[in-house]
Amino acid sequence: MFAAERRQLILELVRDQGAVAVRELTASVRASEVTVRRDLRYLESVGLLSRRHGGAVATGPSGTAYEPTYAEKTKQAAEEKAAIAAAAVELVSDGDAVALGAGTTTQALARRLAGFSELTVVTNSLLVAQVLARYRHIEVVLAGGALRGSILATVGPSAEQMLAAMRVTTAFISGNGLTAARGLSTPNMSVASMDRALVGTADRVAVLADHTKIGTDSVVRTVPGDQIDHLYTDAAADPGELARFRELGVRVHLARAAGPPAGEPAPHPG
Repeated sequence: MFAAERRQLILELVRDQGAVAVRELTASVRASEVTVRRDLRYLESVGLLSRRHGGAVATGPSGTAYEPTYAEKTKQAAEEKAAIAAAAVELVSDGDAVALGAGTTTQALARRLAGFSELTVVTNSLLVAQVLARYRHIEVVLAGGALRGSILATVGPSAEQMLAAMRVTTAFISGNGLTAARGLSTPNMSVASMDRALVGTADRVAVLADHTKIGTDSVVRTVPGDQIDHLYTDAAADPGELARFRELGVRVHLARAAGPPAGEPAPHPG
């Protein structure tokens, strides 16, 4: 097991149980106590958990290490996400191959793709694949890997290796935090690695992030700010942060009105 995989497993065990002893962790990840203690020191140093005598405890949900579930995300800025999706679809043309990462905003974008007559969509998101599965004119390439149930998406080395053979025009991705200084970020190392693999397939990168993500930061960086080509957000986003993105050369698009309700795809432009 690679160090990143072992640390991710340790983190998930601690979060699931709230507190775990070192002895239990060594048995679960099949590593020595010295290795596990070193992993715990690392995870504490990046704010993902807190060490206690003989074990570790989970950090609270208010910090940068907290990863919201799919159910929680669906309740947050739903109208803004629909508006962002309606604006971002302008980057897609018939015959394109595009990549969509995990998230409720990319799911909203997937609903907008039904109006295209020919399209290939590469994704690790079960939500995106489910939206597009009924459209025969859209070829869906789902990256196989380990299922991360909290966000309903695949992650892991096998999924990343599959993406290495792909080439698309645009990668549309989201995250938990976005700042010009640090870029896009997420609390989870496996999710960040998967998003980087999606970005690696693309000629250009479009980040979809509602105003609640702008100016906030999470633990693991996905994409540096200067590697983002397009940022789609809503009018409530911090104007100072958006100005800093423009200074990096990022094209910032403000979505001001929501599109049709979920499940009613709009025709593509042109």
